[in-house]
Amino acid sequence: QVQLVESGGGSVQVGGSLSLSCAASGGVLSSWNVGWFRQAPGKARESVASMDWSGRDITYADFVKGRFTISRDSAKNTLYLILNNLEPDDTAVYYCNKQRPPYWNWGRGTQVTVSL
Repeated sequence: QVQLVESGGGSVQVGGSLSLSCAASGGVLSSWNVGWFRQAPGKARESVASMDWSGRDITYADFVKGRFTISRDSAKNTLYLILNNLEPDDTAVYYCNKQRPPYWNWGRGTQVTVSL
């Protein structure tokens, strides 16, 4: 079973930036289609960005609007998400996992808080 550890979250003001990381163990990320998800308080978990196993097919949710960038370092077996021009609605816990079910066990996520 793949273990996932997300990090890099924090508290920023509107317009700020953060760099999230997702370190994987017990499996090779580049063998799977993977992605970032987020869950805001009282809301369902939603997909933010995804990358296929080759790294060539990348998709973003409509709300990203060119502000986020997903990437992968195969040597480090780590997935990244760069968040730019953050908005209050981006406040959520961010997770990484396979792009589609069946999912691996979810990590604890990393909290992103954006304030005015």
